[in-house]
Amino acid sequence: MSEPGTVDWRALWSDAEAIVGDRTKARWLCEVASGMGGDEFRASLDEPATERMVAHLDAMLARLRTGEPLQYVLGTWAFRHLELMIDRRVLIPRPETEFVVDVALELCKGRQRPIRLADLGTGCGAIGLSLAFELAFELARELPRGGVEVWLTDVSVDALDVARANLAGLGRSAANVRIADGDWFEALPMGLVGSFDVIVSNPPYVCDDDPELEASVRDWEPSPALYGGPNGLDQIERLVAGAPRWLRGGGWLVLEIGASQGTAVRALFEEHGFDDIVVRPDLAGRDRVAIGRSSA
Repeated sequence: MSEPGTVDWRALWSDAEAIVGDRTKARWLCEVASGMGGDEFRASLDEPATERMVAHLDAMLARLRTGEPLQYVLGTWAFRHLELMIDRRVLIPRPETEFVVDVALELCKGRQRPIRLADLGTGCGAIGLSLAFELAFELARELPRGGVEVWLTDVSVDALDVARANLAGLGRSAANVRIADGDWFEALPMGLVGSFDVIVSNPPYVCDDDPELEASVRDWEPSPALYGGPNGLDQIERLVAGAPRWLRGGGWLVLEIGASQGTAVRALFEEHGFDDIVVRPDLAGRDRVAIGRSSA
């Protein structure tokens, strides 16, 4: 990079693009380094960068050269209507998981208010915070307060620290969110047994020796949030077995699953007495979301 104070952001953007190979991604990096976004950044393209800004951009580009995912380097990533802080303590939110939120929101429609949900293994909070935000928006006219309660849980204290940071940026909807640490259902207060309308989770479902897992995922994202045993079903089975006790009658369990796990997960749902079991494909036609209704 050029010397600070002698180079403007237009030139730095071009330099970053040459390194990254993508003009949009290079702009994101420049925006983070400059502390300016959108129209403000574009209006400042001919202004010189400070020494600190250039050093920040250089550091981010150096991290990318090591193979670190862009999302971690940027430190934030968009998920539905939210801009989430992320780092190596949590998985990177992905478009497939946005579909999980769509399904959960659909299942909430028509249910008697107030409603209670849980996002187990929340990571950065992407699913649970999206549900809290979007449900609060939908219910604002009907039930401005007390219309929804969302529990975020994770066994990783580090992940919950990230979720709490993201909760702080949720605005008024944050009042509807509770955070608890623990291993799956053990994190929830016993007084909530049989009270949840929807339990949702993106559990670890990657097979331990999956040869198709991308190197950037394997090398950089937290292993406990990825791997689900020899067939990827260890944690899914625990969730399916434990959910009926915590769901109210007619409540729903919603799980993100692997692309080849639909048949096996459907069998688990059947084994544990769920009704109306459906495995929904993602936009690519691959198994992605398994849902089942509690018959208790």
